[in-house]
Amino acid sequence: MVLSLSALGVVFGDIGTSPLYTLKTVLALSSGNLNSTVILGSLSLIIWTLIAVTTIKYVSVVMRINNDGEGGIIALMSLLGVKLKPQPVIVAIGLLGAALIYGDGAITPAISVLSAIEGLNIVAPSFAPYVLPGSVLILVTLFLIQPQGTARIGKAFGPIMLIWFLTIALLGIWGIAQHPSVLAALNPIYGLSFLFSGGMTGFLILGGVFLCVTGAEALYADMGHFGAGPIRLAWSALVFPSLVLNYAGQAALVLHGAPTSDNIFYRLCPPVLLVPLVLLSTIATIIASQSIITGAFSMTRQAIQLGWLPRLQIKQTSEEGYGQIYVGAVNWMLMIATCGLVIAFKKSDNLAAAYGIAVSATMLATSALLFIAMRQIWGWGLIRAGAVAGSFIIIDMAFFLSNLTKIVSGGYVPLLLAALVYATMLIWHHGAEVVTARLQECVVPIGTFMADILQRHIPRVPGTAIFFTRTKQDVPPVMIWHVKQNRSLHERLFVLSVVTESIP
Repeated sequence: MVLSLSALGVVFGDIGTSPLYTLKTVLALSSGNLNSTVILGSLSLIIWTLIAVTTIKYVSVVMRINNDGEGGIIALMSLLGVKLKPQPVIVAIGLLGAALIYGDGAITPAISVLSAIEGLNIVAPSFAPYVLPGSVLILVTLFLIQPQGTARIGKAFGPIMLIWFLTIALLGIWGIAQHPSVLAALNPIYGLSFLFSGGMTGFLILGGVFLCVTGAEALYADMGHFGAGPIRLAWSALVFPSLVLNYAGQAALVLHGAPTSDNIFYRLCPPVLLVPLVLLSTIATIIASQSIITGAFSMTRQAIQLGWLPRLQIKQTSEEGYGQIYVGAVNWMLMIATCGLVIAFKKSDNLAAAYGIAVSATMLATSALLFIAMRQIWGWGLIRAGAVAGSFIIIDMAFFLSNLTKIVSGGYVPLLLAALVYATMLIWHHGAEVVTARLQECVVPIGTFMADILQRHIPRVPGTAIFFTRTKQDVPPVMIWHVKQNRSLHERLFVLSVVTESIP
């Protein structure tokens, strides 16, 4: 129970704040034709997407595959690499999925915070000019406090998110009471009939529906922090019911005739409680953003340890929590990208048009690796693995293709960020291998080196020197360089080679 409470603040921040913008975006894609078929069909698609992608795929299946307790696409890639030896296809899929998460990491804080602050427009339209600068100020402050670590404030994340989920559940129940017939959307037939009879509109709406599960990958990636059990408990007992109730409540208000020109989420709230709800929403989105930033730090460290990124300075910000780290280079790059997105897109509606393509591609990559894992690790037959993983791939592919339509309207931004990260990973790994190979070619045997030291009368000074090296034998090049520069050598010499295994 305690771990489940903690997981609320780290794992579910992103998916938990998606009601702020998901249904609003879906209905905006329906070409303004808001009849009961569109509303109930959209709600049904959202509910069953949560069930199919999050509950069945991630919570029930994917989280059963772990790399010594760790989850996430890099951990899955390294697990398959150990079992099957490194294969170019597995490496390419895993690295691409990881790179796409960086693209998502820049856009998630931007759309979440903007959506929350936009609630001020409903409180008083005169606040509208302050939404954009206020959002940028909050985001800059969030990135500025990262070097201090999140160990202390992280303890409050869980209880705050507990209040958030209970609040959105109660708001949803109030909305459902206005128009109880909205619960008919629990029948998947409404969603499927709308999807297949809606033509191009139904296909485009999938891109908006997908926003409800943009944080699902975090359930798997953060598995090592809490374990699968607490995450499953929190999802089943609180998060999933709260999300369904809130989405249904929003749809009920629209069925009841509420305007959709502004944020439907805030229409659920009585006017007297609107300001506290905006404040709570802002805090919840900050927590969601913090989770994404922390995840980017953790993934960077994994990539460095596996040799796919340059060695960056990593600061441990907690004496107890291994996951509490700070990577300055990643933090400042994310800050520039996130604030740039807020300033460029100005509204959460505009950002929603660019959101989802990176996450849908990552989920597709996870499903592809899942198929390989089912065959090679679980020993499933081709038909069984193909039926289960194939179903996930079909769903993920549908969402990915729908999101591809967003490229022109801003979807190129996370893809461009992912391409830069992916290129960096490939270039660094290839360069490091080439350098190591060259070093192995020009090593000097120890006997030859020591004879040269005696012949040239190089003084041996008191003390011990330790030389780190990637070379597997003979004298490391750094020792030769040291003698050349300092014209001396210590009496006792250690040559140390550090090997990081593919174990989380």
